[in-house]
Amino acid sequence: MATHVHDPIPIEEFDYEGLPPNFSLGANMIAGAFAGIMEHSVMYPIDLLKTRMQVVNPSPTAVYTGLTNAVAQISRLEGFRSLWKGISSVVVGAGPAHAVYFATYEAVKHAMGGNEGDEHHPLAAATSGACATISSDALMNPFDVIKQRMQLHGAAYRTIAHCAKSVYRTEGFKAFYVSYPTTLCMTVPFTAAQFTAYESLSKVMNPSKAYDPVTHCVAGGLAGGFAAGITTPLDVIKTLLQTKGTATDVEIRNARGLFEAAAIINRRDGFRGFFRGLKPRIITTMPSTAICWSAYEMAKAYFIRQQAEI
Repeated sequence: MATHVHDPIPIEEFDYEGLPPNFSLGANMIAGAFAGIMEHSVMYPIDLLKTRMQVVNPSPTAVYTGLTNAVAQISRLEGFRSLWKGISSVVVGAGPAHAVYFATYEAVKHAMGGNEGDEHHPLAAATSGACATISSDALMNPFDVIKQRMQLHGAAYRTIAHCAKSVYRTEGFKAFYVSYPTTLCMTVPFTAAQFTAYESLSKVMNPSKAYDPVTHCVAGGLAGGFAAGITTPLDVIKTLLQTKGTATDVEIRNARGLFEAAAIINRRDGFRGFFRGLKPRIITTMPSTAICWSAYEMAKAYFIRQQAEI
C-alpha cells in the first residue's frame, strides 16, 4: 500500500522484529538503557548473594549453606539494606552499557540480514550478540568491578566514587580491566547462546513476530537460564579476579589471569568449585533476562507505534 510523506503509517505494516528503516539509533539506545536499568535494579540483591557465594576463601561469617541462610545471615550481621550495597554503580553503568549493547545488536543483526524475511537466522543472532557484548562490556567492566567490591566489602566504601578512587589508588587503572578477557570469555558465549536461544524460542512461540509480552518474557527467561548455566565456571573465575585486590590470601591476590584463577579454584575446591553460586546465578539470570527482553521489546514497540502515528 502506497503512503504519502505525511500519512500515518499503520504499525501493522512493520515487521516488528525487523526495525523500520527510519528507526533512530537514539530511540534504540534509550530502549536498551531502560532495559538494562530495569534488569539490574530489580535483581540486584540476588546478584549480591551470588557474588558472596562464589568467594573462594570466605571468612567464617561469610560461609552460607543456601540462599535463605545467606539472606538471614547478611541481614542479621550487616543489616537488610546491605543487600543493595553498590546498586548505584550498576544503575550508572548499566544504562550506557545496555544502550550500546542493544544498538550494536540491532545494527549487526540488520547488516547480516537477520531481519530479512521469515527465515530463522541463528548465525546473525549469535554474531550480533557477541559483537554487542564485546562493545558493552568494555564500558561496563569498571562498574562491575566496583559493584562486586561493594557487594563483598560494602562497609569499607562510602560511595561508588570512594570505591573507584580506592581501587585506583591501591591497584592502578588495570584493576578495572584485569577481568575483561575472562569476562569476554564468559559473556561472548553467554550472549551468543542467549540470543540464539531467544530468537529460536521467539520464532517457535510467536511465528507472526507480533509484539507479545508473554513470548518475550518466557523466551527471555529460558534463554538466560540456559546461557547462565553453561557459563557459570567462567563467572566464578571472573569473580575471583575482580575481587582479588581485597583478598587476604596471597595466592588469590597474586592471580594474574584466567588460567591461574582456574588452577586455584580447581586445587582448592575441585570440579564442583567451578559451579559455586550456580543456583543463585540461574535464579538471578532467568528473571533478569526476562525483565531485560520484556522491557526492551516494550520500549521498542512504543517507539515503533510513535513513528507509526507521525
